[in-house]
Amino acid sequence: RLRPSVLDPAGEATKAAANRLGVEGITSLRIGKIVEFNIEASDEKLAKEQVELLSDRLFANPVIEDWEMEIISSAEKTKTT
Repeated sequence: RLRPSVLDPAGEATKAAANRLGVEGITSLRIGKIVEFNIEASDEKLAKEQVELLSDRLFANPVIEDWEMEIISSAEKTKTT
């Protein structure tokens, strides 16, 4: 997602459109993106290191965007789907 200091024209346009639809009370609205992928690694530490590398260098622009990760193990994924 964009850092708070970066203008978000898409978020502002969506907020204005919501207001025109009669939805009141939205004090802020920002548009972000999600990158979802599966990765196999020998352990969680290695998986985190690889995701951090990809996020900093490929998925996000660290100058204007913040990112976070959520790791779901294959056992957890089996339980939730």
